[in-house]
Amino acid sequence: MDYKGVKELKAAISSLRKDIVACSWKLYEKGYVAANDGNISARIDTERVLITPTRMSKGSVTPENLIIIDMSGKLLSGKQLPSSESDFHLKIYRDRPDVNGVCHAHPPYATGFAVAGIPMDKMVLPEVIIRLGIVPMVGYGLPGNPELYDQIQKKLKDHDAFLLANHGALTVGSSVIDSYDKMETLEHAAMIQFIAQMLGKVNVLKEDQVERLVPLREKFGARKGLSLE
Repeated sequence: MDYKGVKELKAAISSLRKDIVACSWKLYEKGYVAANDGNISARIDTERVLITPTRMSKGSVTPENLIIIDMSGKLLSGKQLPSSESDFHLKIYRDRPDVNGVCHAHPPYATGFAVAGIPMDKMVLPEVIIRLGIVPMVGYGLPGNPELYDQIQKKLKDHDAFLLANHGALTVGSSVIDSYDKMETLEHAAMIQFIAQMLGKVNVLKEDQVERLVPLREKFGARKGLSLE
């Protein structure tokens, strides 16, 4: 991101603050997080990241509460501490230059799949195939510990949405809004798949039906290289 001057940079940061707060409130209102759960961040530029503070309900976050840190995790701006899981946000930004927004939450249906150890790898819904591709399981890592990112990193290159074993869900995107939208798509898909399983049958799309969807992915904004395997 190349800003032409201080005024443009300040305007961009102000806009990102509003986007993170809007997404934080949506996470809370939809029940994707409880209490102080979850964290959201946005890349400001190659050196700085804007992130939610630790120990604060996402339903209470304001633009002034947000923290600016550098790529090493050093606090640059803000009166509170950054999210305890800021480390894996920073590592995602370093390893995926195309990612500008990261969203971590505990949406009930998707987290249910994560706790059950069931990846969302069935070709069921066209919208999910186009938007997310396969949603893999990521092995358990202690929250706030580098071992969590060690598990995420194994699948980061090929996927934009992840189920974190016994933890929750993670989505990344081209913007904060994009990462939140993917979280909403993931949870909606998990709910539908759960209901179908409870009804006793999940109809999976045939191979040729899936192949016809692939050309639509780029048209609808899915990134190149998003895996269906």
